[in-house]
Amino acid sequence: MVTPKLFYGYILIAVVNCFVNCNNTLEGNANGTLSKQEDQNRSLSDSLQPYIKYQKDLMVLTNATIVDGTGKSIKQNQTVIIENGIFKAIGNATDIEIPEKATTINLKGKTIIPGIVGMHNHLHIPGFPFVGDVAAKLYLASGVTTIQTCGAASPDKEIALSKAIEQGKQIGPDIIPSAPFITGKGGNPNMIIPRNIVHLKDTMGYWINSGVKWFKVYRNTNPDDLKVIIEEAHKNNCKVRGHLCSVTFEEATKSGIDGIEHGLNSTSDFRTDKTYGICNGGREYMDELIIESPAVKSLQRLMIDSKVFLTSTLSIYEASIPNRAYADERALKAMSPFLLNQYKERRASFDENIKDITRNNRLKRMMQFEYQYYKMGGLLCAGVDAGRHVLPGFGDQRNYELLIEAGFSVEEAIKIMTGNGAKALERSDIGTIEVGKRADFVILNGNLAEDASVIKNVETVFKKGIGYDPNLILKEIEGQFGIE
Repeated sequence: MVTPKLFYGYILIAVVNCFVNCNNTLEGNANGTLSKQEDQNRSLSDSLQPYIKYQKDLMVLTNATIVDGTGKSIKQNQTVIIENGIFKAIGNATDIEIPEKATTINLKGKTIIPGIVGMHNHLHIPGFPFVGDVAAKLYLASGVTTIQTCGAASPDKEIALSKAIEQGKQIGPDIIPSAPFITGKGGNPNMIIPRNIVHLKDTMGYWINSGVKWFKVYRNTNPDDLKVIIEEAHKNNCKVRGHLCSVTFEEATKSGIDGIEHGLNSTSDFRTDKTYGICNGGREYMDELIIESPAVKSLQRLMIDSKVFLTSTLSIYEASIPNRAYADERALKAMSPFLLNQYKERRASFDENIKDITRNNRLKRMMQFEYQYYKMGGLLCAGVDAGRHVLPGFGDQRNYELLIEAGFSVEEAIKIMTGNGAKALERSDIGTIEVGKRADFVILNGNLAEDASVIKNVETVFKKGIGYDPNLILKEIEGQFGIE
């Protein structure tokens, strides 16, 4: 609900933006033509204008501390020139000439990182098949500028939202949509459960013709079906990723899967008494498996050599740990009364089992598995897998803090969450702060290298060179996430 005071404030902002842009057009384009940035601005609907802080053809960032998403060392006191939504120059102040009439932002005491590329970022949560409109705002306000949804519960709505954002009609990150989940017998009835090979191929063909390029297989997928899914996807320039159980990591890798989710928590290769093609067996490995063992390293080497990316989802696992499952204050403000009540009930149950540290120890082992995969040369990405009290965007930020806890450096953690995601998506235009790339980046208020919690201090989010005010976005959606 927007208050009258805030509503009139939005109108005033929109009027000021219009006045500035109109003057710029008249003064800067006497021949009546529009610059690239002005043309892009005009394509944005009026509903987006109230959230915009910066929309200029030419901008300069000074005194910038940059974590650029490549894994290279942090750069201090940098000057960055952005022209028509593209990084045009990055370097020391003494080496870069600042253009006249450029809008300048002094970033002394602040950090900039690339826009986060969320690689397991659903537009649904348990019990709610589609929360896309609010989730999209949460993602962008948190610094997430691109997401791959990793399975859809409402694929038509997901595709429609993706197009609306691309056309500038709604606010949110770039959305790379998914087909519905594909599973097998015993799987969730709202997912695709292939009746036969013809049904499977026809269903995939429908979603490919709808523009989907990503398929997600789920826990009960039949190994033979998986081979067909991968073959059909790759034949149509699509990719397959999986939350596995019936199929092991080794089997999926040898079948040609592109990505695997959740790391150690779904590594059924090490289950005791597991039946081929069935999601069963004991999970003692979660407490007993030696992560540095030859068996684990051999599996990871197979995945790495086969170019399988692994997606970390630490924040959602943490939400199940009694002594760690505490909601972010911002999440409490954004959640609906229904979700708030659910959280309070869970928290009361957790409080009764606060001394149980079994899952806490498992989290540490999951971290070790992912750290080892990365250090061995594997492509590790990250995503929130929103649910419980872990909200879109906020959970992505929490992932960063958990990656730091796992032992990754600041540069490595940011690379995992930005540059690596772009690489997995085969997107060369985003993911890092480099000359020639799209100006998707986040201004954080504080020194990220000294304090991991600075990842939450989002001051401005830039997407395609346009800066959005996260506070205005979050203010509007208070109490709206998970409305029944």
